[in-house]
Amino acid sequence: MKWLALGAGLVALAISAQAEEPAATISYQKEIVPILEQNCATCHLTGEEAGGMSLIGDAAIGFLVGKPSDGAPAILRVAPGEPGKSYLVMKIEGTHLDHGGQGARMPFGGFPLDDADTAKIRAWIAQGAKS
Repeated sequence: MKWLALGAGLVALAISAQAEEPAATISYQKEIVPILEQNCATCHLTGEEAGGMSLIGDAAIGFLVGKPSDGAPAILRVAPGEPGKSYLVMKIEGTHLDHGGQGARMPFGGFPLDDADTAKIRAWIAQGAKS
């Protein structure tokens, strides 16, 4: 009877391990750039606009990853591996004011990003915010 219980436990463990497959790697070029260009680049085109950053293609990553935010300088715009501590996430989720930030939720004057796009950005940051 003891062996039967042990066997059942091992089967349950194996099934749960299969259910928890690792998250798919998020591609910066294929998944993040289109979100930024469709929702953010209108106001953040050259880096001279609000926030002092360009959110176009390859340039965006240089303005985001590891850079202090203008709205809350103690917080990085994108803290690799830490979406909850990234000002970009705070701004798109509207929690930036709770963390000492300023200004409006992003995208400014538009609808909030949908849950799928927000989840992609969070996952990309959690995976190290790589290009």
